[in-house]
Amino acid sequence: MSRRRQSEREKGGHSQRQLRVGEELRHLLAELLERGEMRDPDLRGASITVTSVDVSPDLRNATAFVMPLGGQHEDRLLAAMRRAAPWFRARVGERAGLRYAPEIRFEIDRTFDEADRIGALLRRPDVARDIEESGRDIESADRDAKDG
Repeated sequence: MSRRRQSEREKGGHSQRQLRVGEELRHLLAELLERGEMRDPDLRGASITVTSVDVSPDLRNATAFVMPLGGQHEDRLLAAMRRAAPWFRARVGERAGLRYAPEIRFEIDRTFDEADRIGALLRRPDVARDIEESGRDIESADRDAKDG
């Protein structure tokens, strides 16, 4: 393993294999949810999106980030997903072609909330003014650099 690769992993970067397995697990989980074969009545008929799956370096643990359609009943659906985690693990283990079926932990994907929060901050008048002033300063510096 090269020095550069090792340092990227130490920083918390994901290997190509982790990314590939995570994407495969995301597809498998989405397919299982779409089929609606779960016994739990809280999951049957629920529209849940699997936004991403992070996999540990040893591929034995995975965190699936999910979001119910419209963000409704998050707590109830998350509890149902966690109850059904062994069922999901068994189904994924059958289909993923991995040596070990990973333990799957489910979490609500909060990136949408964070994006909304950042968008609201950027729309604030005082922040918009600062961004506009910063843009003018950059344009002025670019003109000075070209002229000088």
